Amino acid sequence: QVRLVESGGGLVQSGGSLRLSCAAAGRTFSSSYSVGWFRQAPGQEREFVAAISWDNGSTYYAVSMKGRFTVSRDNAKNTVYLQMNSLKPEDTAVYYCAADRWIRNRVSSSEYNYWGQGTQVTVSS
Repeated sequence: QVRLVESGGGLVQSGGSLRLSCAAAGRTFSSSYSVGWFRQAPGQEREFVAAISWDNGSTYYAVSMKGRFTVSRDNAKNTVYLQMNSLKPEDTAVYYCAADRWIRNRVSSSEYNYWGQGTQVTVSS
């Protein structure tokens, strides 16, 4: 079992930045893992934000986030980060990290079996 613990959410003004962290407990990410970030706003479906492959660090982004968001990993800390810049009010949502092995479609939430508890990000205008 992999337990994911997110942190770093909060309230920020439009144009500001936040860095979210997703730390794994109970098991170390191995090369077969991918870690994804998703978000869900009230009344909306959960949507893909970004993902990273643990083996080679390849990154993947939703089109609307590319250029503003950066996903990275720290192997020594067994942690994945989501740096979010130029935040907009429409980025307001609960952000979740998720992980699993041998993921074929990183943008699909159904591919991930391990989820964090979520962290609230609120961007004020």
